Amino acid sequence: MKKLILAAFLIVGTGVMAQTSYGIKGGLNYGATGDYENFSDIAGDATTIEGKSKTGYHLGGFARFGFLGIFLQPELMYTRLNTEYGSIDYKLDKIDAPILLGVNILGPLNIKAGPSFQYILKNELENSNLKVSDVENDITLGYQLGAGVSLGRLGFDVRYEGAFTENTAFSDTASENFSIDSRPSQWIFSLAYSFN
Repeated sequence: MKKLILAAFLIVGTGVMAQTSYGIKGGLNYGATGDYENFSDIAGDATTIEGKSKTGYHLGGFARFGFLGIFLQPELMYTRLNTEYGSIDYKLDKIDAPILLGVNILGPLNIKAGPSFQYILKNELENSNLKVSDVENDITLGYQLGAGVSLGRLGFDVRYEGAFTENTAFSDTASENFSIDSRPSQWIFSLAYSFN
């Protein structure tokens, strides 16, 4: 009986190991952060500007652990997200760590979804004299969902990323009274290369 159990563990373990892969990935993202609000109006009214989507980029690595058509895919990515507020450009640099659960559905096609942990590295305004402070929370939780195609060592992904909670950045000085909702809302287009 012990030999049978040991043999079963070896077979399952070998199967899991045979479906483990890792590699690098990168690509473009297109989206924006939330609204820019300026509270400096004398009457106390806030001026709100909706963020205009712009193109950014991402680069990093991934691992995939698969078994019976289901896989777990943790990633570690550096992401630059760009947003335009009128003549002002807002740049947000972050480390993304999504942990996605996926299913192979038709041949090379798969779908995946899961939480994405985000660590804000830097946020800044360009084309403006305004200074922005750090965001409220350096670490936030969002989500990603999408679909992909695996063709040998190459993989192509399309995903949507959103956020569960607000994460506001405020003006850096008392004379400036504005805030930026730094939550991402973006489409992610990736090319991946697996080493094994």
